[in-house]
Amino acid sequence: MAADYDIIIIGTGAGGSTLAHRLAPSDKRILILERGDFLPREKENWNALEVYQKERYHTDELWFDSKNQSFRPATTYCVGGNTKVYGAALLRLRDRDFTEVVHEDGISPAWVLNYTDFEPYYQQAEALFDVHGEAGADPTEPPRSAPYPFPAISHEPRMQQLANGLTQVGLHPFHLPLGLKLNEVDKTLGNCIRCNTCDGFPCLTQGKADGEINCIQPIRHQANITLLTQAKVTRLLTNSAGTQVERVEVEIRGERQTLTAGIVVVACGAINSAALLLRSANDRHPHGLANRSGQVGRNLMKHICTALVQLNITPNHDVYQKTIAISDFYWGEPEFPYPMGLIQNTGNVLADMLPAEAPKLLAPLLKLRPESELKVFADRAVGWWLQTEDLPNPENRVLVEGEKLILAYQPNNLAAADRLVKRWIEVLRQVDKAEHTIPFSIYPRNFIPLQAVGHQCGTCRFGDDPTTSVLDRDCRTHDIDNLYVVDGSFFPSSAAVNPTLTIVANALRVGDRLLAS
Repeated sequence: MAADYDIIIIGTGAGGSTLAHRLAPSDKRILILERGDFLPREKENWNALEVYQKERYHTDELWFDSKNQSFRPATTYCVGGNTKVYGAALLRLRDRDFTEVVHEDGISPAWVLNYTDFEPYYQQAEALFDVHGEAGADPTEPPRSAPYPFPAISHEPRMQQLANGLTQVGLHPFHLPLGLKLNEVDKTLGNCIRCNTCDGFPCLTQGKADGEINCIQPIRHQANITLLTQAKVTRLLTNSAGTQVERVEVEIRGERQTLTAGIVVVACGAINSAALLLRSANDRHPHGLANRSGQVGRNLMKHICTALVQLNITPNHDVYQKTIAISDFYWGEPEFPYPMGLIQNTGNVLADMLPAEAPKLLAPLLKLRPESELKVFADRAVGWWLQTEDLPNPENRVLVEGEKLILAYQPNNLAAADRLVKRWIEVLRQVDKAEHTIPFSIYPRNFIPLQAVGHQCGTCRFGDDPTTSVLDRDCRTHDIDNLYVVDGSFFPSSAAVNPTLTIVANALRVGDRLLAS
């Protein structure tokens, strides 16, 4: 019997949407399945109380930790996936990140491909996602074959003052590469209005480059493209030999169906992709599909992250603040010759975000304060986001028990993360002579609580050895001929930069392999 489709893509986040966009110009019949719906465009998109305190756009489902404690994950099911609410920071991995790197707490393994294999796809990914940046300003920037597609986003006055101060103390702040539809010469030519509700918020003006706006909307009405929303894939069913996925079992608005395709691509995000493979166990694959190595679900990484609020006497009137990044400590410093991580601005610290994002001991107090007092606090704050590489650990893993999804996870590399925080506070005291600098947990949340999963990767690592990896170099599973995984699952290591641009670049690379096959 002929297959219903040539390719089924499951998920529309950074990986799935990009792959669909790459394959769309071909004559292949492509079905895109998204478990959520289109994220509504509504005034609540910009309401910090709705977005942060009520978590309006996060799933209501519950996951569990290794102690069987339930939590609500900070993840979004909709067309575009988590790119609908990400901060749009789009950085390349450093060229050294693709090699084996010694950390204070262990080894970050080498990839089977190197930076030069990804570089042309990074260039294409930056073009696809409207990346603004300044080549040559980042001291750890890898070699580039061309400039950024768009000029760097300018600093507003307070951010420029901070950037100048960081330069004066010997650091090298650079413009954070951002995926925004912004034209600062002629604002009528871009959708972005530089608002104060970007990082963690959906974009009401469609000014943020995301999987829906940049990848799905341009192709969804083509004759060879079928997009089904509210379509949750529950299992992948193989042929009797277990060598190919024969049917995709999916619940479409509550009705169970099975669909067929010559190629099936899983792109549900590293956690849900691993869970789907594990839930699809059968007689030929008793421990989950493509899991001969036992690596499906293992090596979950999500970065060791700290958000820090810098309080100043001087009010901060900047509207769009997320424009600075610092990589001077990425590979460490003379007294600590191990990688420490990347620093960048967060989005604005808004009054209605504080009760939801404060440390546990402070949150009840803040919830009792009137909004006017919270605003005084917020108007004197600058948010910083520090991230350290999360090393792969096979015991950090995704597990399933029926419909129950479990994250068994313990953070590592903490000495490097703690050093980065302390070092950054020293820097801020030098720059601003601030009266108060308080570590503060702001979205994306740090590793306490566990539900911060925005940078998830590593659960189906790629490699040449089928006994130690799940996917081959082209992200096809070693065990099943027509099954691919194209999201952050393939990462062997997490590096210390945001993973989205690498997910997009890899999806373009895999798309080319599928077009050539």
